[in-house]
Amino acid sequence: MTAVRSQPSVLVSSSSPDSALLVLADGTVLEGRALGARGTAIGEVVFNTGMTGYQEVLTDPSYAGQLVTFTYPELGNTGVNGQDLEASAPHARGVIARQLSPRASSWRAEEDLDPWLKRHGVVGIRGVDTRALVRHIREGGAINGGIASDGTTAAALLERVRQAPEMSGLNLATSVSTRDPYRWTSLCSASFDTRVRPLPQRPYRVVAVDFGIKRAILERLVAHGCEVTVVPASSGLETVLDQRPEGVFLSNGPGDPAAVNDGIALARGLLSQPDLPVFGICLGHQILGLALGGRTFKLAYGHRGLNHPCGAPGSVEITSQNHGFAIDPASLPLERVEVTHHNLNDQTVAALALRHQPVFGVQYHPEASPGPHDADHHFLRFTTLMAERRSAA
Repeated sequence: MTAVRSQPSVLVSSSSPDSALLVLADGTVLEGRALGARGTAIGEVVFNTGMTGYQEVLTDPSYAGQLVTFTYPELGNTGVNGQDLEASAPHARGVIARQLSPRASSWRAEEDLDPWLKRHGVVGIRGVDTRALVRHIREGGAINGGIASDGTTAAALLERVRQAPEMSGLNLATSVSTRDPYRWTSLCSASFDTRVRPLPQRPYRVVAVDFGIKRAILERLVAHGCEVTVVPASSGLETVLDQRPEGVFLSNGPGDPAAVNDGIALARGLLSQPDLPVFGICLGHQILGLALGGRTFKLAYGHRGLNHPCGAPGSVEITSQNHGFAIDPASLPLERVEVTHHNLNDQTVAALALRHQPVFGVQYHPEASPGPHDADHHFLRFTTLMAERRSAA
């Protein structure tokens, strides 16, 4: 699949009256059929290799600003329901699919995917050769693109795509974060998780900094005995410490971690509290690395899927991942921090920990449990650190 940079090149043809276009910044054009709401959506085109979980992906705030290509060939076969939402509404800017199931086939389904996308105003395209598109992204890297199902021409869409900002340098965390603090104390009433875990006599007070936090992460913190106060991404150290936390959690989120200046400043302040447990996931993990003096870099096409192997010496975890940036291990102060896990596909940093403080970060999403529960021990590790702090008080 060769991109034509001067003029758009049609790679897939469709004569359907509900036609839609996908145009990449390099001039590549793919034609398909409209999915979801009619309109135009501009964003970074990425791909997710998971065979399931499209509802969780679309509602994950970490996908803000992105057009998500699903490599699994059929979307919509399990419908959508109110229990698998990671946020109250979709955050992905657009959907790219090979085909749409004509009906949902799941006892948990409450609505079909297409009307759900329409109701939330999410623009999509189906009938696209997603295998060719993914190969194009793997060879050339993640790229801005646009979906149009409202009659916008390829030339007009290409002009808008080329004017859109690149993901590097974008602070998207503030756009998806809560504006006001709130308390999260309850588990989903229909949880299928029956794992036994040690619970404290009184909950651990945790402040979660919301850079784009997923509900499933909040659920896992509560399941491990935490009472969670969620605060905005712009919160300062004084705001967090006023809550008298026994631990602080730095959440996942979208965009370039190096642009989240408030979060980096907060993490530096938290690191000045020598006995305070701090746990970061995904963007929060990267923010910890930056606060330690490290650097981040943009991956060619990111890690987005359910089967990424990550390892510590003597163990392997099958993990769920969703990130386009990574920490440069050579930039970390190794006298202070240890890289504890690597992504076994490309050896990028998958987890780190401070040598002399109760602080650690994990690049992947341990609550997603694709292994099925390989990585849940990270939450237990966090609560264990808080328990040790209580005992020492």
